[in-house]
Amino acid sequence: MPPRDYQQICVWAPDASTVDTLLDGDRLPLTAGDDGWWTLPRRVREGQRYTFSIDGGDPLPDPRSLLQPDGVHGSSEVFDPTTADREPWDGVDLRGKVLYELHVGAFTPEGTFDAAISRLDDLARLGVEAVEVMPVAQTPGHRNWGYDGVDLYATSTDYGGPAGFIRFIDAAHHRGMGVLLDVVYNHLGPEGNYLAQFGPYFNPAHETPWGPAVNLDGEHAGPVRQFLIDNARQWLVDMGLDGLRLDAVHALIDDSDRHFLAELSQATAGWARELGRPLTLVAESDRNQPSTVCPVGSGADAKGMAMQWADDVHHCLHAFLTGEKQGYYVDFGTADTVARALTRVFIHDGGWSTFREQRWGAPVETSGRHYDGHSFVVFLQDHDQVGNRAAGDRIGHGVDDGAQAAGAALYLLSAFTPMIFMGEEWNASAPFPYFCDMGPELAPLVTQGRRDEFARTGWADDVPDPEDPATFESAKLDWDERDERDHARMLDWYATLIGLRHEVPELASGDLSQVDVTVVDEDTVVVHRGRSAVVASRAEGEAQVDLAEILEGGTPEVLAGWSPISVSGSAIRFRGPGAAVVRLSAADDH
Repeated sequence: MPPRDYQQICVWAPDASTVDTLLDGDRLPLTAGDDGWWTLPRRVREGQRYTFSIDGGDPLPDPRSLLQPDGVHGSSEVFDPTTADREPWDGVDLRGKVLYELHVGAFTPEGTFDAAISRLDDLARLGVEAVEVMPVAQTPGHRNWGYDGVDLYATSTDYGGPAGFIRFIDAAHHRGMGVLLDVVYNHLGPEGNYLAQFGPYFNPAHETPWGPAVNLDGEHAGPVRQFLIDNARQWLVDMGLDGLRLDAVHALIDDSDRHFLAELSQATAGWARELGRPLTLVAESDRNQPSTVCPVGSGADAKGMAMQWADDVHHCLHAFLTGEKQGYYVDFGTADTVARALTRVFIHDGGWSTFREQRWGAPVETSGRHYDGHSFVVFLQDHDQVGNRAAGDRIGHGVDDGAQAAGAALYLLSAFTPMIFMGEEWNASAPFPYFCDMGPELAPLVTQGRRDEFARTGWADDVPDPEDPATFESAKLDWDERDERDHARMLDWYATLIGLRHEVPELASGDLSQVDVTVVDEDTVVVHRGRSAVVASRAEGEAQVDLAEILEGGTPEVLAGWSPISVSGSAIRFRGPGAAVVRLSAADDH
């Protein structure tokens, strides 16, 4: 399909007898074309407002609208991203880079793209190489995590609309940082979802937690698949993004011969060649299948994604540092599972998952030719693992600072692609609870559903009301607290670790076959990366690690350590949870 003409009004409505557009108050008929497409036989101008009427019905917003000035129920406005004056950008390969996940609305007090631009220099100084933005598609109301989006092409007006997003993307590129966007193709939100009135966008033969699945393999699936692929092109090519993070791809139910992800992967590779810069697809997948990051054609289940999130690494670190074992943490938490995750990625790699009550996943080949450690995104915190807790509390709210410091060293200096969650780098006091702004019919149901969910799971602390504006306000970062002693110390630790990742090649390598982990005892692990090593301990009292007994040859030099720490010869002593990064100096280094 040729590039989209954003000043041409058209819509797919295969079952309609007539389609009209109400353009700036004038009702104009659209002309029927091939395969259910209807087109207005004249071009329009940026800024004009319009809606569609199917067979004389109520006005509906454009399913491909880029701008909804009055929200999900209002009229659409013509916006053409290809007319923007853009800075040149050669792109960036995001594999192995230091990522930073943020929610635009909570990242700054103002909650806009322009306000977020003012903080990009802080991220650049930290060593961040790419920003991952949580979903920005138009949602009901004025506050939302983004996963209730219903206008997949539109950028939220509360953040600054598509023009504001383009300014943010360009500002990041100006600082040498890439930008990824989290997109949700597996479902739409419950309010303002008008797609089914235009055509068979959903397939009732497949059921999901959100209702009928998006129609990827039923009758008329071709145009629905194209709807999503065109959306990806809009973000990557026309808006200038460097990558997409695809939400919960395990919920993309597709029994066709070529899986939607494989088709999207091949289309994206073509756009990258067209642009002459890298484009990256990242999958969030619960399946623990390395085939997700295998090139299309390399196997029957290969999906062609460049990276996938590795929740097992998070679960290992979180349970190890906090001692939590309830819910999906039941199979995690020991030093042995930490060692396995840091070398093999998945804990559930074909064996039994207690939480799921079935065998799960497949093993990762550490010396495989199709992927390496950089193919897996890892984190100590992310929006899900913080926000899906009852109170949205961060790991630093429940453990000693030294425990967070240890976790940070283990994942930031791992063989994977590390991702920081906004504010984590200074152990922000702000929680990140779930928040939304549904209409009067849905709002009470959302509030009660949230309470009922945590009453069943064992995390039944006081649950903030997601509909209360105060819940959203509580999630906003307080940037001033970075100057306070404990917060400043954590920020310096994160900057030091990222600096080492940038400066020491073996600490940035994605070669999993060169990673070895020694379990010293139930509280302490040593991760070997060539001549460098990370020593991490969760012990509450004093703990001593004699590296001479673990590492062969050379004298360990401490490159960074979470104090208080003492070093005597090859022995490192911790007084409470902490970490040290060491490098072995051979005799000829002196």
